[in-house]
Amino acid sequence: MFWAIPSLVLVLLLMVSDAVFAESWNLPPLPPPSQYGNVMINRSAGKSDRSPVTFSHWGHRVKYTCRVCHSELGFEMKANATEITEEKMKNGQYCGACHDGRTAFGHTPENCDRCHNGNMGYGEEKFRDLESLPSSRYGSHIDWTEAISKKLIQPKQTIFGGKYAPDSFRKVLTMEPQWAEFPPAVFPHEVHNSWLDCSSCHPDIFNIKKKATKHFSMNFNNEGKFCGVCHLSVAFPLNNCKRCHPALGR
Repeated sequence: MFWAIPSLVLVLLLMVSDAVFAESWNLPPLPPPSQYGNVMINRSAGKSDRSPVTFSHWGHRVKYTCRVCHSELGFEMKANATEITEEKMKNGQYCGACHDGRTAFGHTPENCDRCHNGNMGYGEEKFRDLESLPSSRYGSHIDWTEAISKKLIQPKQTIFGGKYAPDSFRKVLTMEPQWAEFPPAVFPHEVHNSWLDCSSCHPDIFNIKKKATKHFSMNFNNEGKFCGVCHLSVAFPLNNCKRCHPALGR
């Protein structure tokens, strides 16, 4: 009789909604879809009388993969960890690599408020242009993985000329959860390689040398570590349990 108890627990877990899991893990509340992925950059602006800069990930994601900014241009994965100055940008670094008046609007007085507006919802009217992309339940409500796999968007992999081919490593990792009766999480390298470099995650976020990451847990994800570096505010949020624990959808 007792052998059936674990199976019963699993069935009950499968019946629990994502909202209940989100509440259990004390996940941060989600902003409106048009603001999900928006970042307020205030490291240098706060030292002057200028308003903070609003950066929209979804606005750039349709044109460039994550690796362009985080690998080629040197932006840290954590907001405000990179010191971005007007001088550096005018010299073609960071935002200035594209915002030069040719590829994108430049650093001219009439354009200041387009970045220095201090408004997390700035430009959200352009979000309606993405309504035709595949939908998702959480975050920006856009399934970016499906959008790129179906070539509905073709973001540039590099801005330095020539061609860049994503890494062909396709191993799918299976990670056992903290709860004995909770289904495992899966990590597909191929999907992430279409957006990022191996160096985006290894070794700073995940320790590849030890073939594992000690104390990897949802608690740490929820603190913005490991998967939480991206899957709290930019990539689909942790609220979407079934995206990582696919057995929950079976």
